[in-house]
Amino acid sequence: MNEIVKAAPAIVISTGHTFLEGPRWHDGALWVSDFYSERVLRFQQQSDGTHTQRLVCTVPGRPSGLGFTPSGDLLVVSMLERSVQRWDGATLSTFAEFSHLIDGVANDMLVLESGWSFVGNFGNSDSHPDSLVPTGLVRISPDGRADLVAKDLVFPNGIVVVGGDLVVAETFAGRLTAFELDQNADGGPAIGESRTWKQFGTAPDYLDIARATTELTELPDGLAADASGAIWVASANGHQAMRFAADGELLEYVDVGELSVYSLALGGPNLTTLYLCCAPPLGETDPSKHTDSVLMAAEVRTPGA
Repeated sequence: MNEIVKAAPAIVISTGHTFLEGPRWHDGALWVSDFYSERVLRFQQQSDGTHTQRLVCTVPGRPSGLGFTPSGDLLVVSMLERSVQRWDGATLSTFAEFSHLIDGVANDMLVLESGWSFVGNFGNSDSHPDSLVPTGLVRISPDGRADLVAKDLVFPNGIVVVGGDLVVAETFAGRLTAFELDQNADGGPAIGESRTWKQFGTAPDYLDIARATTELTELPDGLAADASGAIWVASANGHQAMRFAADGELLEYVDVGELSVYSLALGGPNLTTLYLCCAPPLGETDPSKHTDSVLMAAEVRTPGA
């Protein structure tokens, strides 16, 4: 058994946000969505360790997951419009629409180096929080064609690739699920057999957000993979980010005090800075009416993937 390491203390980078999500390290900077202000922000680290913030673009319908095309354009999930928008540095345009594929609010996204992407969703609407149903991942081709794969997931959230697997956080099942990745005849990623990568506590036999929030030991949210094949997990009902090996062993953690971690990304010059999007624990405040979300950062042991 490896020694569990507590990483260096997390420091606050930026305050006064509604709800930060979807952080991605790209082109020497951290890009992140702020839900209810409908803004995508870019944080650039300076030589003195501070970060400057600038507005990249505004996205109607609440931005969430971020990613980049092979040409470097920004892709942004519009949660309420159930679409992916493309920002080329000057103009925002619709890249893909998939309201015909899912009923719930769109959420996090992973864009592969090939230009294909996967988008998760709530499995319920904001107006009906108790209407949770199994759902799937929207797969989007480099030219914007969308279909639904990996069905029967419970609130698919953070998404990473580790080795030959696509790993998805099923938040209200308290579980990380891995799918074998293959290749279709058209060159796109094919979803294969699934297995449980990590189960937090006992798998629930119900679909109930309120009950899961109080009964599950962890609600896995955003994910980030590192170069060793371990995964950093944001805990939406805890007060830390945790790094797990492929066998499920806890290797390292970052404490964020009274807040919870909803998403995270590895970045910095050596990919050893863990950026954490934090806010009060789930259900404590209404992020559409408050600006309690903060961006934090901590130095960790292993570089990002």
